[in-house]
Amino acid sequence: SFSRKVSAAVGVGVGYGVLPALITGAPLVAILSQGPGRGLAGDMAVMDADGRVSIVGRGKDLIISGGLNVYPKEIETELDAMNGVGESAVVGVPHPDFGESVVAVVTPQENTNPPDEQAIIGNLAERLAKFKVPKRVFFLDELPRNTMGKVQKAELRSRFAETFKGS
Repeated sequence: SFSRKVSAAVGVGVGYGVLPALITGAPLVAILSQGPGRGLAGDMAVMDADGRVSIVGRGKDLIISGGLNVYPKEIETELDAMNGVGESAVVGVPHPDFGESVVAVVTPQENTNPPDEQAIIGNLAERLAKFKVPKRVFFLDELPRNTMGKVQKAELRSRFAETFKGS
């Protein structure tokens, strides 16, 4: 079954399971669970036709823009590879036309100047589908983190929630 294949492919232990989910834009998506009766871990995975499984991000970070699924990790990987970008976080914020819109937050790489907003958007437009390209890019000296060092995306969503208000 799909659940067994994904469980085996990602190496989850005996008793752990995978809950298939139907997500637009991905032929096979699963939300990996922590085990029976233990709730969801929230990791999302896709399996290609050859049976290879890739973790695509966290379920709570999924952005649905204009009815299309956007996985922030894909965009963050492209951003982090750009010269002048130290690290990035991608979040969805409310948009009057699309429901949510993609917004990127980047930090400068040490001893460099980051590219400007239009350069970043132009670079991503060459590499990603149009609906995945951030509509706005914001710059911070550092990303907000919790005590465990994880980026606090909820704080970023809140901080930039009014970006498209009145658009």
